[in-house]
Amino acid sequence: MKKNVMNAVSRRKFIRNSIIVASGTTLLPLSACTNDDLLEEIDPNITPEGEFGFFEGVASFDPTQSQVILWTRYTPATNEQTNEIKLEVATDKDFNSIIANENVTIDTASDYTVNVDVGGLQSNKTYYYRFSSTFTGKVSPIGMTKTLPATGEVSDVKMAVVSCANYQAGLFNVYGAVALSEADVVVHLGDYIYEYGADGYGVNEQTASLDRFHKPDGEILSIEDYRTRYRQYRQDTQLQQLHQSKPFICVWDDHEITNDAYKDGAENHNEGEGDYETRKAYALQVWHEYLPARVSDNAKIYRSFDFGGIVDLHMLDTRIIGREKQLDYSDYFTATGLDSVKFLADWGNLNRTLLGTEQRGWLAGQLASGTAKWQVLGSQVLMGTYTIPIELLQIVAAIAASGSASMELLLQYQKSVTELLTIKERIALGDPTVTAEETARLKTVLPYNLDAWDGYPAEREIIYGAAEGKNLISLAGDTHNAWNSNLINASGNTVGEEFATASVSSPGFEGIFGSDPSVIVPFEQANVALIEGLKYADASRRGFVFATFSNASANAEWHFVNGVFSEDTTTTVAHSSTFS
Repeated sequence: MKKNVMNAVSRRKFIRNSIIVASGTTLLPLSACTNDDLLEEIDPNITPEGEFGFFEGVASFDPTQSQVILWTRYTPATNEQTNEIKLEVATDKDFNSIIANENVTIDTASDYTVNVDVGGLQSNKTYYYRFSSTFTGKVSPIGMTKTLPATGEVSDVKMAVVSCANYQAGLFNVYGAVALSEADVVVHLGDYIYEYGADGYGVNEQTASLDRFHKPDGEILSIEDYRTRYRQYRQDTQLQQLHQSKPFICVWDDHEITNDAYKDGAENHNEGEGDYETRKAYALQVWHEYLPARVSDNAKIYRSFDFGGIVDLHMLDTRIIGREKQLDYSDYFTATGLDSVKFLADWGNLNRTLLGTEQRGWLAGQLASGTAKWQVLGSQVLMGTYTIPIELLQIVAAIAASGSASMELLLQYQKSVTELLTIKERIALGDPTVTAEETARLKTVLPYNLDAWDGYPAEREIIYGAAEGKNLISLAGDTHNAWNSNLINASGNTVGEEFATASVSSPGFEGIFGSDPSVIVPFEQANVALIEGLKYADASRRGFVFATFSNASANAEWHFVNGVFSEDTTTTVAHSSTFS
């Protein structure tokens, strides 16, 4: 392509004029640097060839009070000779005060990604950064990041909590809304990508018109498959804008590898797809290429962050490092029904682990030594107790198995809910005519989701015990639905609260119940009424949790976008909760 060099003055003016302000947040749009933005220092005799540039944008990760990891990916020109990328970090958006610079060589071994852990920074301070090719002079978009506060520097901490972004299920409007929020940091609880092919989970009637089919077309298995999928996601405009404006703290869930993964296997992997450990190794390598974490062992991503003595954030791996295979109710059904004796024995096994002994010991130590007002867990899966009467569980399972709610099953569900709520009300009023059979219908409950902490209750009690008196908050994702519940231990005591976010785009219960409010709203209300400790549920909308922590309280707001099929979207706050 023909070289177009901007002089320093005109380039600074261009960047300055590209700054926009939205909701009090400085957002650097992707147009801040275009394909024609080149540095002056390049050799005027060189004409770069082919398509080259920073097509995946820029990002920052794992901020501390003095460090942050800065990221980009560069596609070299076909005649590029050095493959050297220059990083510049400044305290101002015009780069008049550059405080750090470094040259990094990129290659195919890391898919031309750049991860630089910049140290020596000031706490609670905003920094600007950019990358450039020393061969072509191509300049990246300008990124903005922020370090964490030291003790006493701030009165509150604001974070946005997100999870579950399926590219072919819809637009990433939630990411766009978070970019405009006042969050200091984005906590991503996993399912950043999905592994399915273009004919797999997430495809709907709008996928084709939105041009959102997955690339590559098939389910991702090889290292290049995973890289191609991450590149597709990172070229999404709204995700790029969010990465460009706020630092991320990430963990993986299952879909970064494959569905319902555990320590040594996964539901969505079979022998015909090759060796699982090889596939997992590819997935973890690429995760670190695109979502770098400050860890010494790529397999161990559990780590903690200190937010100025207000929050100790402990990011967990509840998926693969130690998780034993999930229990499945279908394995316990016989010709006469559920073998409850065998199920309860396996479910209550005291040695059954979600975290693994090493991570559990680490977390117990972090909770014991943590001095912040709030001990916050970044736990991919729900931690609270979400048990429902068995008769409802069987109906919901039948609906899920059929893929949609038939009128017969809906009427059966509604009839059962009405009867159970009536029994509950009669018990609350002290009605002496309530029979033992009726009480058993209400009180005979099982967890609806064995993939979550509900499938590992003994270990959950260990964590609850370690967090006693520590002001525990669990941040969760995974289910695609929004939840707010008290964390209640086996003795019936409240030990904390759970703020669980809806998904970015992946479908929730509306995928099987439909989105008709006359159906989905009563379903939500029934869950709140029948699940002990549950304060709020939203089973059909996409959104994020905006959490604000201070020395006085932990407050969460559940934000929802009004759709994922059009960029013309609005955001509303549907629920809030304060724990103090």
